[in-house]
Amino acid sequence: MKTSRWWQQCSVISFLLAVWLPAWIMAQTTPPTQGTTSPKPQNDRLQFRLVGYPRKHNEGRIEVFYKGEWGTICDDDFSLSNANVLCRQLGFVSATGWTHSAKYGKGLGKIWLDNVQCNGGEKSIELCKSRGWGNSDCTHDEDAGVVCKDERLPGFVDSNIIDVQMDENKVEKVRLRPVVPTKKMPITEGVVEIKYRNGWVQICDVGWTSKNTRVICGMLGFPDEKKVNKNFYKNRLRKRAAESQGQKVKAKAHVSAGARLPPKAKARAKPFTSGLNKRLNIERQKNQYHLHSVACVGTEVHLAACPLEFNKGNATGSCKGGMPVVVSCVPGPQYVHNNGLKKKLKTTSMVRLKGGAKLGEGRVEVLRNNEWGTVCDDRWTLLSASVVCRELGFGSAKEALTGARMGQGMGPIHMNEVLCLGTEKSMWNCGFKNITSEDCQHVEDAAVRCNTPYMALENSIRLTGGRTRYEGRVEVLSTEANGTRIWGLICGGAWSTKEAMVACRQLGLGYANHGLQETWYWDSSNVTEMVMSGVKCTGNEMSLSHCQHHRTVSCQKTAAKFSAGVICSETASDLVLNAPLVQQSVYIEDRPLHMLYCAAEENCLSKSAASANWPYGHRRLLRFSSQIHNIGRADFRPKAGRHSWVWHACHGHYHSMDIFTHYDLLSSNGTKVAEGHKASFCLEDTECHEGISKRYECANFGEQGITVGCWDLYRHDIDCQWIDITDIKPGNYILQIVINPNFEVAESDFTNNAMKCNCKYDGHRIWLHNCHMGDAFSEEAERRFEKYPGQFNNQIS
Repeated sequence: MKTSRWWQQCSVISFLLAVWLPAWIMAQTTPPTQGTTSPKPQNDRLQFRLVGYPRKHNEGRIEVFYKGEWGTICDDDFSLSNANVLCRQLGFVSATGWTHSAKYGKGLGKIWLDNVQCNGGEKSIELCKSRGWGNSDCTHDEDAGVVCKDERLPGFVDSNIIDVQMDENKVEKVRLRPVVPTKKMPITEGVVEIKYRNGWVQICDVGWTSKNTRVICGMLGFPDEKKVNKNFYKNRLRKRAAESQGQKVKAKAHVSAGARLPPKAKARAKPFTSGLNKRLNIERQKNQYHLHSVACVGTEVHLAACPLEFNKGNATGSCKGGMPVVVSCVPGPQYVHNNGLKKKLKTTSMVRLKGGAKLGEGRVEVLRNNEWGTVCDDRWTLLSASVVCRELGFGSAKEALTGARMGQGMGPIHMNEVLCLGTEKSMWNCGFKNITSEDCQHVEDAAVRCNTPYMALENSIRLTGGRTRYEGRVEVLSTEANGTRIWGLICGGAWSTKEAMVACRQLGLGYANHGLQETWYWDSSNVTEMVMSGVKCTGNEMSLSHCQHHRTVSCQKTAAKFSAGVICSETASDLVLNAPLVQQSVYIEDRPLHMLYCAAEENCLSKSAASANWPYGHRRLLRFSSQIHNIGRADFRPKAGRHSWVWHACHGHYHSMDIFTHYDLLSSNGTKVAEGHKASFCLEDTECHEGISKRYECANFGEQGITVGCWDLYRHDIDCQWIDITDIKPGNYILQIVINPNFEVAESDFTNNAMKCNCKYDGHRIWLHNCHMGDAFSEEAERRFEKYPGQFNNQIS
């Protein structure tokens, strides 16, 4: 029998060789067919860059450095899959689009690749099908470009030119696996595991240092590390290994016994299944050492930046005399559960982040001489950004952003050429230069994205019914008394932009564009029960569960069509008032009543005007100019559509918002004594920064809004640009102006929407001083402002 099988096998092998060998020879001699082959991988390291004009940092003409020469890629057969591969090679998480026909300008030199066809999952563009290196029938009029998602892959530096090395061992993801079971998030202590192929593997702790721990904690979003009880973990892990071995033996016995059972008995043998599942679970927790030497200096922002030595082979190497690395991290104040400890950890910081959609990202602002200002991006690095992140209670920096990527600030620029070593406790301990107005402008404001702890908050919320993943009806996971979890709706009553901001943040979808109280047009889910109502957020919370809400559901309109919804966006506007201009332009005018009919019609005068002896007499008006800048990353557009705008014959244009700004005069104790009643507005671009074109204009029923980098100016001599102070007695007051007071339109930052000034009125003249945005001063300076006893003369010191 054995002999006949052997001859059968030999004959099969001979047949296969006869068929395959000539085909292989032909394949070596036949020229490649267009669009069907992959470029042969080269030993030379490839480099990639984005170039062209005009463009942002994450988009441009894609160029490849190959055989000592930069060249382009032709747009023939180009696709989003190609762009995804290229964007990942440039260090971005994915692509959002691609361009053709040399949108970013024509390149020079070689066209290295043509008819590129990727599936999207390739690790390098050289693994995709194409005509081969340098084989093209294109001109530079067909140069392709890519638009990448503005989010970096872990471990990539923020450089425009990326060297590509095909390294199978590159560490991208790290996690902590708790040895002691816990339901609390975030996980701050446990076995360090790194992603390897389709599983997770351990690191050998022989030679492990606290500097390595610091890097791990920083990657996981924690500012500091602490020592662990190594003996405790050694005993725990040894016990678990013994249990694993015992369960393995038992499971084998169960399986062999189960194989001998008849079918009916097998069906009843539930213990076998549960025992096998338990064994598989323990098997998954077995130690597999992939990394056995790590030598970080402690300032690296990612483990991949440290010198690493990997086990060769299949990642099951031993750890002689050691055990898996266990680390313990100290969470920042935002993530501490103990309120007493939270208060102890919380300190008044001289650094803050503004304008970011998520916790741990934003424009860097520093406090100097009791006034907040920005940081210029010259020489801005990941080391300096990491010092900022850790100072604020987060981990190391994922990205050091330049070019006002989180919006432009207003006011002073306090620092330039910040140079941190990475070990400093505060940014103020780093070297930096004082700057003059010639050195930097706000278009160069520095920003950061910090590593933050994983909280799993996105697992308890979802959107349904929307056309894209950025919109839909909000559904939350609630826990019933019996411990079961089903999905439910949120009552739409009182749901506003602030609540939508928190929902979008929890979902990881950026900013809130709209908070919707009715979602009948998104009725695609079978979820109909309201499980949350009365939600009231400040807008800064990490999760809707952190906001105030009813203990028991109380909702007037309980039908699913009246449940809450959101539309999220990756960018948002940010309106800021030019406070110095208000202070410079203020004056009093006694205006005759016969010139105020239009203003009275629009309710721009105080209530006592209704009983005046029209058209005789006058009203005393506090007048000033308002210059409202959009310093965000999206245009400010009115919430109401054009169909609902109101025509005002007096002013000769349509008003797109009923309430856009409040003008109030307050007494020293905060009581409102007069208000501007500026009820309706027309939004347009009055002026823009250099290089930015106006897009919005009120005339001829034009589109209304304020473009990023532009401002809408309401001059002091425009109708209704005042506060009627006819009935106000001489004294000391506070002038307060609030933009977008009802949060009708989403912004990245609402804390800078209010402006306040000290005001002295002697019955004939008026003086404003100390005008500032609501978040421009330190807490101490703001307290002094509010307690200001008043100005006794017109000499401002």
